[in-house]
Amino acid sequence: AWLSAQPEFLSLWGFYALLAVCLSSTLIVFWASTEKAITPLRILGWALCFRTIGFLGDPLWEDDFFRYLWDGYRFYETGSPYGIAPSEFFGDSSIPEKFRQLLAQINYPNVPTIYGPTAEYSFLLGHLVAPAKVWSLQLFYILVDMALVMLLLRLSSMGLANIRWVLLYAWSPLVVKELAFTAHPDGLGAMLLMAALYFRYQQQFALAVVMLALSVGAKVFALLLAPFLLWRMGLRYWTIFALTLLALYVPFILRGSSDLAGLIVFAREWQFNSSIYGFMLQWFEPLTVKLMLAGVFLIIYTRLFWLHSKNTLWQIPRGDIIFGLFFLIAPVVNAWYLLWLLPFAVLYPSLWSWTFSVSVLLSYAIGINLDSTQYQPLELPLWVYIIEYGAVSLAVFVEYELRRTGRWNP
Repeated sequence: AWLSAQPEFLSLWGFYALLAVCLSSTLIVFWASTEKAITPLRILGWALCFRTIGFLGDPLWEDDFFRYLWDGYRFYETGSPYGIAPSEFFGDSSIPEKFRQLLAQINYPNVPTIYGPTAEYSFLLGHLVAPAKVWSLQLFYILVDMALVMLLLRLSSMGLANIRWVLLYAWSPLVVKELAFTAHPDGLGAMLLMAALYFRYQQQFALAVVMLALSVGAKVFALLLAPFLLWRMGLRYWTIFALTLLALYVPFILRGSSDLAGLIVFAREWQFNSSIYGFMLQWFEPLTVKLMLAGVFLIIYTRLFWLHSKNTLWQIPRGDIIFGLFFLIAPVVNAWYLLWLLPFAVLYPSLWSWTFSVSVLLSYAIGINLDSTQYQPLELPLWVYIIEYGAVSLAVFVEYELRRTGRWNP
């Protein structure tokens, strides 16, 4: 945190060295502490401490927050952040100076915003608290994430999770970096999704579907879990879900825009840190690859839903497998996407999921961060793909062997 705020910015290798120290310390506590020593109070206390440190630092290796702050400003000024790309405001002298500075640093300025209405309301809240200041978003997402940690502790007390794995999430370097330092809104969507599943498990159906709709409004990722949550619910609750989504989107649609325009560009053109998708592009056109992988995903997804529907009593679905498969075939896999998977890795611990939460941080080793002329600014070297996904593949193999020999005891 201190180094992030210095004029001589923290080097990428220094960043990884510090991450290694943080991760090693957490794993030592995870493995060496007795069950009696790992208490909810200690987990929460240190989780808050680590997030406070992140709050005091500057965003690391990310500039997405400029878009968040700009969206909050446009939302406040016009009632909608959608439909107009930031580049259309270049040279507009009516924009206050501090927002012109934001505007100059937004990535992909020619693309309208891709963030859903739930995320946009959080950007508006940040603007109301402190215009053009990232600390307001950092603070809000820290509070949201602490709520998620408490929710996981509640699930642990209900016998649905081992408190050790709650510790691993609460102290995760990835989570602290992406939320406390960098203020990504994915933590908000993930918290709302887990709240929806918690209320569904508690048979508080109305609250569950409202939380699900809000999560979908944060990011469309949440739709992957919607069929599992809505299964066996009456028409009344499907209606509440649909009406809540409409309430989120209709005010913007009536103004003639939504996040759809930006999402279409994102889905059609962007690729970053992909595994299978990027590999198959060596032989096939992008559209062909997307259709092939979508077909495979649909088959596996249908199988998972069928197995879930056979349960006599409703259970929290295997979101770790669903999101894991989705990220395996996705054209874009940013590090903060793992915030959607990790709460499920607490409920259904696996070696591969937690390995992925570490190896995905290698995705910051792009050309511009490596200060290298050998690679394009947003290009990842081949060695990153080999180590990142090789580590996950190795973890899958090791876990399979441990399970096969009866030695897997999470």
